[in-house]
Amino acid sequence: MTAAALSQPRLRAALPFATVGAACVVGGGVVAAATAHAPTEHALWAVAYLVLVGGVGQLALGAGQAWLAGAPPSTAVLAVEFAAWNVGNAAVIAGTIAGIVWLTDVGGVLLVLALALLLTGTAGARPGWLLRGYRALIVIVLVSIPIGLVLARVRG
Repeated sequence: MTAAALSQPRLRAALPFATVGAACVVGGGVVAAATAHAPTEHALWAVAYLVLVGGVGQLALGAGQAWLAGAPPSTAVLAVEFAAWNVGNAAVIAGTIAGIVWLTDVGGVLLVLALALLLTGTAGARPGWLLRGYRALIVIVLVSIPIGLVLARVRG
C-alpha cells in the first residue's frame, strides 16, 4: 500500500464499512451458533447473507472505494452509501425472514442505490486489475439482487 492509500481521509472512509462488516461476520457466527441445535432454512440463509453480503461484501466495497477512489468520498456521500447499504441489508433480512416481500424489495432498491454510489465513487481511480476486480464485485452483487428478489417472491 502507498502512503496515500493509508492517509487519514481514506481510513476514515473505510472505517464505518469495516466496523459494521466485521460485526456482521461475527453476527453471522452468533446466529449459526444459536441455531445450530435446530437449523432452519431462514437461519442458514441469514448466516450466509450476514457473512457474505453484510460482512465480507461490505468490507470489500467500503475499503475498495476508500483505497481506489481518486479522492476519498465526502462525508455526505459516505453517509448515504453506508446508510443505504446497511438499511438495505437489514430490510432484506427482515423482509425475507418475516415473509414481507415489499420490505425485501425496498432493501433491494437501497442496495442498488448504494452500489451505484460506490461505483461512481471510483470514477477517478487509476485503471488496473484491482479496479476491475472491484467493479466486477459490484456487477456480481447487482446481478444477484434481482435474482434474490425473485426468489423471495417465489419462496414467499
